[in-house]
Amino acid sequence: MSVHLHWFLPTGGDGRTLVDRHVYTDGGVKRSRITPVSGIRAPDIEYLAQIARAADQLGFEGVLTPTGTWCEDAWLTTLALTQHTERLKFLVAFRPGVISPVLAAQMAATYQRISRGRLLLNVVTGGDSTEQKRFGDHLDHDSRYGRTAEFLSVVRGVWEGKPFDYDGEHYQVAGGLVALPPEPRPDIFFGGSSQAAGPVAARYADVYLTWGEPPEQVKRKIDWIRGLAEAEGRTVRFGIRLHVIARDSARDAWATADRLLADLDEDTVAAAQQALGRSESVGQQRMLALHGGQRDKLEISPNLWAGVGLVRGGAGTALVGAHAEVADRIEEYHALGIDHFIFSGYPHLEEAYWFGEGVMPELAARGLLEALPSPLSAVPAANGRPPSAPGGAPLLLSGGR
Repeated sequence: MSVHLHWFLPTGGDGRTLVDRHVYTDGGVKRSRITPVSGIRAPDIEYLAQIARAADQLGFEGVLTPTGTWCEDAWLTTLALTQHTERLKFLVAFRPGVISPVLAAQMAATYQRISRGRLLLNVVTGGDSTEQKRFGDHLDHDSRYGRTAEFLSVVRGVWEGKPFDYDGEHYQVAGGLVALPPEPRPDIFFGGSSQAAGPVAARYADVYLTWGEPPEQVKRKIDWIRGLAEAEGRTVRFGIRLHVIARDSARDAWATADRLLADLDEDTVAAAQQALGRSESVGQQRMLALHGGQRDKLEISPNLWAGVGLVRGGAGTALVGAHAEVADRIEEYHALGIDHFIFSGYPHLEEAYWFGEGVMPELAARGLLEALPSPLSAVPAANGRPPSAPGGAPLLLSGGR
């Protein structure tokens, strides 16, 4: 079976370092254009369109777009980017606690018609009370998952195209209706490592997402969710969220990881670890446990590097190695049951090319990815050379930073 490969849209800003800062020195609160952070690329539509077009042309199936205080709205940004791409799907992250489920279902239906079926949904229950309260949400951790279950029940109900009633603890809907249901219905991606999250995934998710843990830990999660889903009479697919540093040689890949690590001073790491340690997210605590805030044992499994998680919340691990080694690790996770792989790298534009031109051909050669036609296949031969021969215009990113 082929794997499904997705990239990431850095709608909070992009750059060449791991420091989890955003476009402006005030953290985006004032959005002052007078004090931009040096070396950070603003998430304007022109730059995001470059990444989206690269992902589209390289053969990624979709791109994940985050949600939260420090990034642009995922619905609006990605819908704009559908006009800059041809077939790329957009995995839109959103928080169910800050929007009506009937309105969300209607928005998804409208999005599918405008984009011609290119929407995927990533439901983010939320693991940080401080962040949730910024949006007016004051429920505790487990109650948020209970509300997510009700939210998804309503969404799926009103997508049936006939009046739907619901009387729950968090939502009461009378005659809820999406007059023109989405076609196709977008897959629902959902993640969560807590005991409260498991039953929600089993009953409502199409794809259960985990952050990049060592294979044996990922297998235990898959077995857990699969067992819960079978008890519900359902089948759930699985995905994993990782960063990636793939190069022509393992030495070059690890040198890049070392450079990223060298950019981090001890105070930056300590401050990040303290902030992340306050998170209520069980998944976040599992990420922190992989490295314990220490720099000396960051390769926690072959080619799996936890350096990203020293300063970045959420997904904190990266596959690092030569293209064939990264393909090996993807194949290993796929054998466990992972079908969807969501990758990112710093900067996201350049790293998309490293992965697309290096790892994807490896996967195609192994039968794990459908081979895509060369972008030059329709270009006439010139100067006696076949269209795919070297010697033409240089690649946009020949430096490969």
